[in-house]
Amino acid sequence: MIVHVLPGDSLSGQFAETAIGGKIVVFRECMVVGDLGGETLDEFWERRANFLMLEHGGDPIEYQETFAREIEQLLELTAGDEINLWFEFELFCQANMWFCLDLLNRSAASIYRVAPADLSPDDVWKGFADHDADRLLECFDARTPISKEDTSVASRLWQAFRNRDSGTLRELGEHRSAALPFLKEVADAAADIETRPAQLVAELKASGHADIDSIFPEFQKRAGVYGFGDLQVERILERSDELS
Repeated sequence: MIVHVLPGDSLSGQFAETAIGGKIVVFRECMVVGDLGGETLDEFWERRANFLMLEHGGDPIEYQETFAREIEQLLELTAGDEINLWFEFELFCQANMWFCLDLLNRSAASIYRVAPADLSPDDVWKGFADHDADRLLECFDARTPISKEDTSVASRLWQAFRNRDSGTLRELGEHRSAALPFLKEVADAAADIETRPAQLVAELKASGHADIDSIFPEFQKRAGVYGFGDLQVERILERSDELS
């Protein structure tokens, strides 16, 4: 079996036009924010569902069907199967990919990374945003094998990120692999996630940016490595306003 893990529904339309064969699994979670606790996978899903219910009004039952069961298909892969992880470079996507690789840490399936291609330094955090079907096919043809060592490092990154272990995140960020480009920048951002985004929003407010429409574009320019959408930045702004 060939499986493609796509980083959200937005890429599904362009992917369908590539005619690349295989089963699609859509990763609809956002592991970069919220509760990451839980001793077992079931407890982890329960806590994620509760977080999303409180944060966005989600339905826990729908969460299990739309999010958890979709991702748990990765646990069914065996030797002879192939999985292609279509994830972008910024922390938003990397945290999701680390989670996937943690699930796959003991899998005998062949694992590949499919990454955005030919991005300029100014656009590196924009990912697949401007990729049409032809460009996605080029990305697939250039996919990179993820080694056992890479998988182990990603699993450790996930555990360090869950535990907000900044020292281990920075240490693991020194790992060098063609399958994990920009790892140092992303691991450093992960290490600072509890402080740097809030500090940046405070700096932007102090410089005269008063609302999300003004703050979000500047946040993207200065901290695109986080990959936050306007909703994540708005939550930081709301907490900042509550403390003011």
